[in-house]
Amino acid sequence: MTTLLIAEHSNSKLSEQTAKALTAALALGAPVDILVAGHEAGAAAQAASQLTGVRKVLLADEVSLAHQLAEPLAATVLALADGYDAIVAPATAVGKTVAPRVAALLDVSQVSEVIEVLAPDTFKRPIYAGNAIQTVKTGQARNVLTIRTASFRPAAAGGSAPVETVAAAADPGISRHVGSQVSESARPELTAARVVVSGGRALGSAEKFSEVILPLADRLGAAVGASRAAVDAGYAPNDWQVGQTGKIVAPDLYVAIGISGAIQHIAGMKDARCIVAINKDGDAPIFQVADYGLVGDLFEILPELTAALPAASEKAAG
Repeated sequence: MTTLLIAEHSNSKLSEQTAKALTAALALGAPVDILVAGHEAGAAAQAASQLTGVRKVLLADEVSLAHQLAEPLAATVLALADGYDAIVAPATAVGKTVAPRVAALLDVSQVSEVIEVLAPDTFKRPIYAGNAIQTVKTGQARNVLTIRTASFRPAAAGGSAPVETVAAAADPGISRHVGSQVSESARPELTAARVVVSGGRALGSAEKFSEVILPLADRLGAAVGASRAAVDAGYAPNDWQVGQTGKIVAPDLYVAIGISGAIQHIAGMKDARCIVAINKDGDAPIFQVADYGLVGDLFEILPELTAALPAASEKAAG
């Protein structure tokens, strides 16, 4: 039994989501090969080869794979599929578009959002916005899985797997990349951050969100998140949304400010190692999952807390 892991990368850099998905792939108990499909993606392939537990890295380098569109990437995966019993991808934007297409073309049922591997054919996945955990046992000769990477620690570096060049499949030519709008920030990327500071609708406005949340995030060197209510109200951009319909995060520290704790939001951050909640409503559901809770006016608490913390640069220097 062998496993093929579809790497998440930006051509020049391998995403940490790949290392986390590798941990899940290794739990299947079989050798794991990583497919790096892109254009001028040699650096990402070399980074993948250094992950512990990888048998080999397959580098498919072709212009049609530069933006990892579902159709050409799925065609390349299918060309390699005969040699593998499991095909695994992180449950990211790329993985969620490619894996279903691969599963459909292989005529198998996909198992989505795996949070635990119990056996090569048995998996746990959340359902009903995380209110229940479903155990799935498949009877298929080949499994296609997407991995909720927030549930897995990244595989360590230290490997030295060989990198082999493989041919990319012909581009079906039914989609094309028109353009990209990439947001840039000096803060950590939300899904990979060790610390996340999130704000909710209680902030009251985009101006107050910026005045209260951003200084604390800067002090902690944290990524910034938001509840869906805050995003819908226009307080924060869409790519800051944490929750069932946003991004799934599992930082070492998650600070929820003015967030009531709707189950849809909790589904996106409950795997954080430490949760701190600040809310004036002592009965808010967020306190049921918080490790530490502070009941009070966030507009009084946050400025004092921010002022009491050393800047991230000072902590790094210390």
